[in-house]
Amino acid sequence: MVFCYNQGALNRPRSLLAVHAATVLFGLAGLFGKWLELSPLLIVLGRVVFAAAALAIIIIAAGGRFSVHRKIDGVFFLLQGLILAVHWVLFFESIRVSTVAVGLLAYSSFPVFTAFLEPLFFRARISRLHVALSFVCLAGVFLIIPHFAWSDRVFQGVIYGLGAGATFSLLSIFNRKLSFRYASPVVAFYQDAFAALFLLPVAFLKPFALSGRDIALLAILGLLCTAVAHTLFIAGMRRLSAQTASIISALEPVYGIVFAALLLREWPVARTILGGLVILIAVFVLSLLNLKKERPLTPGPGSRV
Repeated sequence: MVFCYNQGALNRPRSLLAVHAATVLFGLAGLFGKWLELSPLLIVLGRVVFAAAALAIIIIAAGGRFSVHRKIDGVFFLLQGLILAVHWVLFFESIRVSTVAVGLLAYSSFPVFTAFLEPLFFRARISRLHVALSFVCLAGVFLIIPHFAWSDRVFQGVIYGLGAGATFSLLSIFNRKLSFRYASPVVAFYQDAFAALFLLPVAFLKPFALSGRDIALLAILGLLCTAVAHTLFIAGMRRLSAQTASIISALEPVYGIVFAALLLREWPVARTILGGLVILIAVFVLSLLNLKKERPLTPGPGSRV
């Protein structure tokens, strides 16, 4: 996996294949929230421990460095670790209380939060078109909910999913600040490592037991659906435009819903499908509008679930 540092390692067809493969793996990650009969805290802890270890091996094999250039960057890494831990805990809690489809679609609303948060951090004007599309996306989220009451599990899943989207948006904004000074796998390593640091004391507040199956699933989640998927995505982005990657990435909830239907027999109801179509269309347009304003950058490590 040394290719993540080698810009000429993949040609365009292989880059397309790499990004597609990464998107499939990111979509598959949500299913582990159903396969693992563990609390979201333990699932995320296992994920970040295995991912951090794998990323460390990848960085060392590629001849990369772990050095932090400035003290303030270390503070940012620490803060990102906390945000990442909260983000993934909310994401898996959303799936635990509802369905994979609801969790993925609610989380996919993160460009709505980005449209409002980015101008605050980068001193830009809020676009009226972005605001309009954000309301369209929220309308799609509301379509998913059958009853607006906390007793409804779909409502709970949407709220947790929106929280996952908001924290991911914040994480992405911090990633932009660090992407100019560090290779993305290095940023990802520190995020995962600090997330594990924050989760360790919380996870051990209650006694728990891990079976061999649990450890195997956590290893697959951390190694394949996190470290390998992230590395493939970055490698593919070296030869693709941000617009192309954005189009492929929009398929993540679609892949996740298809996997859930085939492997978990979770078939989305008509309300979820309709709301999901509205969300994905609005998010897709929002993403393209954001990309047109910026020069293409290598995606940050928190780029997907």
